[in-house]
Amino acid sequence: MKGIPERKRIFIGEAQELPLFVFPSLEQTGIVKHGFTTRLGGVSEGIFATLNLSFTRGDKREAVEENYRRLASALQVEYGSFVLSDQTHTTNVIRVGRKDAGNGILRKKAYADVDGMVTNETGVTLVTFYADCVPLYFVDPVHHAIGLSHSGWRGTVGRMGKVTLEKMKQEFDTDAADVYCAIGPSICQNCYEVGEDVAGEFQRAFAGRETDLLLDKGNGKFQLDLWKANKMVLLEAGVQAEHLAVTELCTCCNPKLLFSHRASKGKRGNLAAVLALKENYNNSEIQMSKSS
Repeated sequence: MKGIPERKRIFIGEAQELPLFVFPSLEQTGIVKHGFTTRLGGVSEGIFATLNLSFTRGDKREAVEENYRRLASALQVEYGSFVLSDQTHTTNVIRVGRKDAGNGILRKKAYADVDGMVTNETGVTLVTFYADCVPLYFVDPVHHAIGLSHSGWRGTVGRMGKVTLEKMKQEFDTDAADVYCAIGPSICQNCYEVGEDVAGEFQRAFAGRETDLLLDKGNGKFQLDLWKANKMVLLEAGVQAEHLAVTELCTCCNPKLLFSHRASKGKRGNLAAVLALKENYNNSEIQMSKSS
């Protein structure tokens, strides 16, 4: 990560048994706990080794449950606070609260086709899943609200980042200019080859700027930059450049550390992005964020 400004770096907590990648810019808001998991620190075996957080990939349920207990301990949240998404590559974003705590773990989810969640309640830990797609984090320190969204290529074409910010505006009166955002570990442009059908979607959705996102390799093949596309979406939606952190960590380039659908040819578990509001936070930090 050499040469990346401090506010854009992510670091890994190596001291703990279950390491998490963390964005310093989100930590510095003072109001959230968050992280992005690795393959390390869990009890799953085989292709799921070791920290698979998905109940739908074929792993043993008791192993996944223990992985969540370990994640709760590492993040210092309650096991029953997790609220799991129901990802189907939509741009559907819902508001959740304490009534939803435990959905997907302690009980069946009361919703379907949900790729993004927002909340302004403590006691709720948002969870979304990844194995190459893009995690988007949102922290509004002014209105004490957060959002977490999954953005694959379909979500990116649909401007999931903008949709999430609009949902936060609707629910909490969030101003995008106040929001601190992060684009988490996911597949890089060098690893992400797409065909003419996907390239065409981006050419239409980002007309005039598609050459910044697509590297034409010939023979109907392109290399797609999801990081840059999501950055474009967030900046156009009103996020300030100094409030936006973008990873340079590729899931596909690091298959021993991170699950990657492409690298494993689909034989894998799921990583998770997690985000929660702290029970206690410093009001002066929120005021500083508002005036910055």
